[in-house]
Amino acid sequence: MVVDEDGTERHADLGGPGVLWSEDGRDDPEPAWWARRLAEAAEALRRRVEEALTDRTFAELGVESEITWFAVDEPVAWEGLVTLREPDPARFPGRVPPFVVTLEPGRGALLPDASLLFTTLAQDAWTTLTAVAERCRTPAPVASFVCGWEGTRTVRVGRGSLSLSTWRGPDGAERIGEIHGGRRPGWGGNPELRVRLDGIDLLDEPARDVITLFRDLGHEVVTRGGLHVLPALGVTLYPPEGAAERFTAAALRDPLADLRHR
Repeated sequence: MVVDEDGTERHADLGGPGVLWSEDGRDDPEPAWWARRLAEAAEALRRRVEEALTDRTFAELGVESEITWFAVDEPVAWEGLVTLREPDPARFPGRVPPFVVTLEPGRGALLPDASLLFTTLAQDAWTTLTAVAERCRTPAPVASFVCGWEGTRTVRVGRGSLSLSTWRGPDGAERIGEIHGGRRPGWGGNPELRVRLDGIDLLDEPARDVITLFRDLGHEVVTRGGLHVLPALGVTLYPPEGAAERFTAAALRDPLADLRHR
């Protein structure tokens, strides 16, 4: 809900994450991890509100909006003070260079000032993600649990995200096993995350065109549970959201780790 100085209210539904603990007739209390999960969901929703509002003010007024949040009943109720500022230069093509992640099947990925190879040890990978956060002026990488991986950390890049998952090889060393880049439809933020493979912008070209291009290059593309998979390359493309035309994410997996996950 957005309230202007005259008290007029505007309501909007947000398709963001949500959580609810339901005892469902049981006597067991909320689990120990529940408070953290609730706080994470609340933070994600506040970020969705910030993005939706600043997009609206840019479309109607040509300016950005920034929200200063105040907790009313943490973590479930918040109020925000909105301040307007000059438009982000990244809104205009060519003003801010994108953050390009170039996927190299069987090898890893290249970043603007670093590389994330499948031979990279976990600690070095986490250090690289921290450097990405500093370069992009976003919060520090966040760790999460993903079944089947030793560790997973994610860093924000504009409105997108770059995630690394690690696995432990036969020699006992923990290394990068999967690289995942995702971005929702709409403006990509500052800087905009681009994920490229063989010169193709996986998240910028229409999904149908991406599939056609890969098939024209001789690559097999199969559909598994709504995902588009290029088995020979170790690449997975995640389907568009709603009426959007572009893929929302792309992942590249180490062939050795892929064998272990089958």
